[in-house]
Amino acid sequence: MLLEKNLEEANSGKRINAKGYAVHSKTDTFKPFEFSRHSMGDNDILIEIMYAGICHSDIHSARSEWHEGIYPMVPGHEIAGKVVAVGKNVTKFKVGDYAGVGCMVNSCGECEACKRSHEQFCERGLTVLTYDCKDHFHNDEPTYGGYSNNIVVSEKFAITVPKDAPMEKVAPLLCAGITTYSPLKFSGVKKGDVVGVAGFGGLGSMAVKYAVNMGADVYVFARNDKKKKEALEMGAKDLFTSTKDVTIRFDLIISTIPTGYDVNNYVDLLKYGGEMAIVGLPPAELKQSIDLARLIFSGGKKVYGSMIGGIKETQEMLDFSLKHKIYPETEIIAANQIDEAYQKLTSGQAKFRYVIDMKTLQ
Repeated sequence: MLLEKNLEEANSGKRINAKGYAVHSKTDTFKPFEFSRHSMGDNDILIEIMYAGICHSDIHSARSEWHEGIYPMVPGHEIAGKVVAVGKNVTKFKVGDYAGVGCMVNSCGECEACKRSHEQFCERGLTVLTYDCKDHFHNDEPTYGGYSNNIVVSEKFAITVPKDAPMEKVAPLLCAGITTYSPLKFSGVKKGDVVGVAGFGGLGSMAVKYAVNMGADVYVFARNDKKKKEALEMGAKDLFTSTKDVTIRFDLIISTIPTGYDVNNYVDLLKYGGEMAIVGLPPAELKQSIDLARLIFSGGKKVYGSMIGGIKETQEMLDFSLKHKIYPETEIIAANQIDEAYQKLTSGQAKFRYVIDMKTLQ
């Protein structure tokens, strides 16, 4: 009945009614929430959401740990579902296709970054994030994410997904996958390179899988050795619980750590000319700093930040993942288990990636 109502709204140009789970403040717990999305434009598609992954970024955002959030907030930027309506100008999708939505849903499309498919770095500052963001193209209304039953998005910002893809595993790829795939490609990881992965949660496990597939010798840094067996099964050479006494030197270290830590200890482990890619972002109050003297005198090392990837690279990542059967380790949960999942993620009890089955919203 709800889907039929959505289709009626889409075809009539009305706003699209939606329901999901939201927090109303940074200290709130998740509760059912009804809202509406902007009407479908000629270049938009309406996606019935099947699965939504839970990212650590969702927790930071919901709790205003990076900046003051926009409430009520419906998080979720790892979205996989079925196209149920298309605008009259849409050519990329047809009704019945599968599609994914990641961390952003629009940008200016005209600046140099956007033209080069780096929409996440829109030079006009018009990147529209999937949630907790003002939609500059729809009267600055707040965006709502994937912890919900549907989403309206421009076809340009939707990722094509084959019909035979495992949709519950596709969803987390739209953030965890591209966030780790992008720096590996940027740094040109190849067979024989030595790669370190700092942090072994949802992001770290994907970084290990991609780097191993690219032929690298991969080592994991984690807070304890509880997941050592899993790391070795994924192809890692070893797992370290500290940077102390590590004699290996790395071509690349990817830090996925979402809490406070000493960046300098990892920089010290780079080879001459080695690189450190930082993709994990701790809460704002946990200030990170790099010892410039250590960096200067260490010689030729590079430290850079990386944030997801553009739409073109995200599609490339998904195609690569499906071809090589690289998927996240997932646990399916119901929509009313989000608070429990957050607690486990922040206390280190979570194994890897939680994925919400949106059928449980009904």
